[in-house]
Amino acid sequence: MTDLPHILVVDDEPFNLEIINELLEEEGLYNVSTAEDGEIALKMMEAEPELFDVVLLDRMMPNMNGMEVLLKMQQHSVLMHCPVIFQTAKTSVADISEGLQAGAHYYLTKPFDEDVLLSVVKTAVRDRLRYKSMQTSLDKDKGLMSLLRAASFEFRTIDEARSLAALVCNACPEPQTVVMGLTELMVNAVEHGNLGVTYDEKSVLNSAGKWEEEIERRLTLDKYSERRASVEFQLKNDEIEITVKDQGAGFDWKEYMNFEARRVMDNHGRGIAIANKLSFSSVEYRGNGNEVCARLKAVTQS
Repeated sequence: MTDLPHILVVDDEPFNLEIINELLEEEGLYNVSTAEDGEIALKMMEAEPELFDVVLLDRMMPNMNGMEVLLKMQQHSVLMHCPVIFQTAKTSVADISEGLQAGAHYYLTKPFDEDVLLSVVKTAVRDRLRYKSMQTSLDKDKGLMSLLRAASFEFRTIDEARSLAALVCNACPEPQTVVMGLTELMVNAVEHGNLGVTYDEKSVLNSAGKWEEEIERRLTLDKYSERRASVEFQLKNDEIEITVKDQGAGFDWKEYMNFEARRVMDNHGRGIAIANKLSFSSVEYRGNGNEVCARLKAVTQS
């Protein structure tokens, strides 16, 4: 049980805590802890910053509300990387946008649908575990990669994309910040670019737990067998430029650059916004959308 992902559920209504706790424990996939207000939850997280993998956070609470807890988490070097699922009865676009801008990547509106809750939790846990795995990978080759000035790589699979992202990020000044955004851009190049998985198709595949199976199936098809994506790293004076290209038909990237309220309860669709808002100083798509250039400041030697 101790190796299972650990979820912290925070709500000032004991009935809500009981319902969510039972729902998650019935899945048999998680360890679950609860807190009845924001102050208690924050103390629990600060005492053991690495313990919790996902926080399911009520927005409207006495003493310390969910927004205040979230802002405190964003100021903590470890807690800032823990996915937060906001649950709230405040459903206006302005309220949802405020939560997203503060750092929540997921939203559930009250009263919540049980299937939607489980799907969103599953997605958040998956993202968290991948992030922790990438953090482990960052410790490899860190010394040598700091000497990198220019390089280019080709990749074909999701696993290759993730491994390369972890490698390239070690040439950046803050690899822990860069790795998630770069991984998302490179995975997008494989799944949406070269393999042509649409946004709606991924929503259905994620809900059915068949996304990875479909990716593997498409990789075996003649139509996609020769397609490759590439990532190019360049250090230009005081700026790092990372360019990712794929051989797909492209897409309308504009609507994905920010955390959008209308997609907030989807089980994916935040990768480009993470790259644009959290990982890099700028993200620029070119042409029809099958080339993206991400930039960040390099560490200058004094």
